[in-house]
Formats: sequence, structure tokens, C-alpha cells
Amino acid sequence: MKFRFLFASFLAGALSMSAQGYKDGVEYFKVDQFDDAKTLLERNLNDPSTDKAAAYYYLGAIDLFQKNLSGAKANFDKGIQADPKNGLNYVGLGKLALMQGNDASAEDYFKQAISMNKKNAKVINAITRAYYTVDRVKYAKQIDKYMAQALKANKQEPEIFVLQGDMKTDEKQWGDAGALYENAILYDQGNPEAYVKYARTYFNVNPEYAINKLKELLQLKPESALAQRELAEKYYENDQLTRAAEQYGKYIQNPNHFKKDEQRYVGLLYFGKKYDESYALAQKLLNEDPNNFFMQRMLFLNKAAMKDYKGAAEQAEKFFANGKGEYVANDYSTYGSVLQELRNDSLAVIQFEKAVEVNPDKAELLKDLSSAYNKAKNYQKSAEAYQQFVDKGDYVTNDLYVLAGRYMTLAATSPVGSDQKKNAVDNAIKYIDIVLEKVPDDYRILQRKARILVTKNDNEPALEVVETYKGVVDMLDKDPQNKTTHADAYKEAYNNIGNYYLSQKDNATAKVYFEKFLEIDPGNEALREFLSKL
Repeated sequence: MKFRFLFASFLAGALSMSAQGYKDGVEYFKVDQFDDAKTLLERNLNDPSTDKAAAYYYLGAIDLFQKNLSGAKANFDKGIQADPKNGLNYVGLGKLALMQGNDASAEDYFKQAISMNKKNAKVINAITRAYYTVDRVKYAKQIDKYMAQALKANKQEPEIFVLQGDMKTDEKQWGDAGALYENAILYDQGNPEAYVKYARTYFNVNPEYAINKLKELLQLKPESALAQRELAEKYYENDQLTRAAEQYGKYIQNPNHFKKDEQRYVGLLYFGKKYDESYALAQKLLNEDPNNFFMQRMLFLNKAAMKDYKGAAEQAEKFFANGKGEYVANDYSTYGSVLQELRNDSLAVIQFEKAVEVNPDKAELLKDLSSAYNKAKNYQKSAEAYQQFVDKGDYVTNDLYVLAGRYMTLAATSPVGSDQKKNAVDNAIKYIDIVLEKVPDDYRILQRKARILVTKNDNEPALEVVETYKGVVDMLDKDPQNKTTHADAYKEAYNNIGNYYLSQKDNATAKVYFEKFLEIDPGNEALREFLSKL
């Protein structure tokens, strides 16, 4: 007896779930997600709990939308065979006739549909929608006629208010549309179509309000795949990626979810920094479809995010060997970063070059390319790439500071007396001076200029170097704590100043600065011994 009860309960659950599959298909249809609707309706067509006549009507309506007129007629005919008293399929044939320019035949079908039940507001409203969707201007009188007739049959019919809301939406009268969808909800709490359309109407105005409306729907219809998915999508569209991932996780437990949504979930887990979970699901889906381009990408990206650089490189090789998908700049730049971590700088450069080639308008990629060239010791191209970034105009002051550094490195590695070195020095000074104008009180900027001047003078003592380093010391002296916190900066300045005066045979002045050095670094015995002999 207990076994029979459990089996009966299981069977009831299975039947209920199947019934929900059909309902989900209808719900997707009503919010214009026709491909998904078709999938679910066809999947559940032969289930005993499915209203076959209605299912064929919705399948036929999808065919009309997709301009498959012969397929639509076949489905409407099947619907009539399944239940000759269901007026919706006659409405479908009537709409087909309208689309074919046969208005008289359409009216005959519509009259036949109404004759099944003259007080069926849903059927009459479907006729109104048929005229509206075929040509709202041409059939304005017919729309008004049947709208009035539907209201007379049942002035509280929710589908009438939904259609009126759709009409206002088409006119971009969002407030009126929302009010009408609200009326539909008033007369049919838990109406997925009304809730979803209401949320979509208000989302651009008040995203949180729209999201709360969908949460309300989900409380009323917890089994609705549409409600689950729509809430997840709205979280995603509102950049609430963590919540979107959580909601998608719940949605994909629904047997009426779609495989494509599992892919979306993998991506959301990744953006939510749940790399282990994202990787595991991506691996599962890839096992089911070994050539899945997106899943190969996600395995690679997750490995990179987990800092498993060796594993990321292995996945990247498989991903780029696929060759069947469209690679984006992020694919190449991520692979470039992985190769840098593995100290394969020359190959990293190639990947960053590809990233720039794929998306030349993304200026930030030029910075990445410059860094890659720099690590590969190609200082000429490093400077050129960063210059290209700055030339695009979307930079901050720190970028000019970095660019000056790129040119300084190029100058330091260029042949003495070469035009390349001279040009690099000139550019370095040009950009560091611009930074100094914008930020005149930061010793680090003036210190960089001093270093550029050292490079300019081939590391030989020069007055312009001394004057610049004295400026660095003056800045640092404004805060006594700097002798502790920025001791290295002081020592660098004192050393360069002291060496200059030594070169000028001004030992007394040189000794002053070397002693200042020793005050900061009293443990420097080599310097102490040098001073004793000076």
C-alpha cells in the first residue's frame, strides 16, 4: 500500500511537470520568445496533459510569425481535428487568410470561431490581436469592433488588458502600458505574460522595481521556467552578475530549461569569480559536445583566472586549434598574459599583436602590447605602442608618466650619439615636463626627469642633472619623515650631486653631499672610508 502511494505520488509529480512543460511553452509564446516556445510545445505535444488543440494553435501562430504559411495551415487543421470546438484554430486560419489578402474568408473563420462560444472573451480578443498584428491601420475599425465585443463578453478578461498594454507599448506610451498590464495582473494574479511585459516596460525606468515585480511572479509561480529565466536575465541586464548567476543556477534545475542557458550560466559563474564551478560545468558540457567553441573558451579563461597558467596554456592551445569560432581580442590578450606569466615573452607579444589587430579601437590593448614588447626587450616597439595609445586621446596623466619612462628606457638602450637616442630623450623630456606642469609637487616625477637627464648625458655628471636632483631634495625636505620613508630617493640625489662636484674637482662641496648620504646610511663603511681619504 505504501509502495502504491509513493508510486502514485511520483506519477502525479511527473504528470504535473509535463503539464508545466506545455504551460511553459505557451508562456514563452505569449512574450514573443517563439523559438523557445516551439521547442517546448513540440517536446510536450504528445503528453496526455497537453491541450493538443491549443498547442497546435500556438505552433501555427509561430509558423505565421516565421512566414511559414503552409506549416501554419497544417497545424491549425490538426488543432481542429484534435478539438473541433476549440475556436482558436479558426482564429488562426482567419489570420492566415488576412495575411493572404482574403478578408472575406477571414471573417468567415472568425465568425465560426465565435460561434463555438459567443461569450468566450479570449477567442474574441485573439481575433482582435489577429487584425492588429496583420495591419493595425488598415483594420482599425475591425480592431475597435472586436475589442468592444470582447469587453462586452467579459470586461475583466486579463488578455484584453494585455493586448491594450501591447498597443500602448507599440506607441511608446510606457506609463499607460504599465497600468494596463497591472490591470491584467489585478484580474489574474500570477499571469506570467502580464508580469513579464510589465517588468520589461519598467526596466529602463526603474530596474529594481521591475526586478521586484518578477520576484513577486516567482513567488506566485515558482515552477514557471519563464519567470525563473526572466528574473535571471534582468539581474544580468542590470549588472547584478552574482545574483544573475544564483538565479540561473536555480533556473537550470528546471527540466524545461534550455541547453543554451547552461552556457550562459557558465559565463555568469566566471564573471561572479566562481571559477571552480564555472570550470566544472564547462567541462561537463564539453564532454557532451567536444567541439563546443564557447566551452573551450571558458575552460581556458577559468584556468587563467585560477592562476593555473600551465593548465591555461594547455587549454588555450586546444581552444585556438578549434578554428571554427570567432576569436575576440580578450582571447588573445588573456593568452598573452598567461604566456607572460610563463616567461614566454616573445610568444606573448604575438598574442597581444593579434588582440590589437582584432580590435584596434580598444586603446587599452595598446598598453598591454607595449608592456609585452617591454618585457621582450623590444624597447622601440614598446615606446611606439604606448605612443599610439596616447595619440588616441583617451589617457590620464599617469599614462604620460609611463610613456616618458618608455622613451627613457629606449634612450638608455640606444647607441650613444645615435638619432634614435636623441629622439627618445627629447620625447621623454617632452612628456615628463607635461606631467610636471600638471603635478608639480610630486618628487617622483622630478626624479624621473633627473634620470632621463642622466641618460641624456650618457651617465656622465652634468649641471642640469645636479639642478634637477637638488629640486628633488627640496621637495623631500618639506617633510622630515621623508628621510626615513624615502631614504633611497635622498641617497640617489646626494650620490649624483656629489659625483658632479667631484668631476668639477670641488671636493669640499662633494664631501658635503656624501656626508648627507652617510647620515641617511651610516652603515655604509665603503663611503665612510672614501670620505676619510677625500
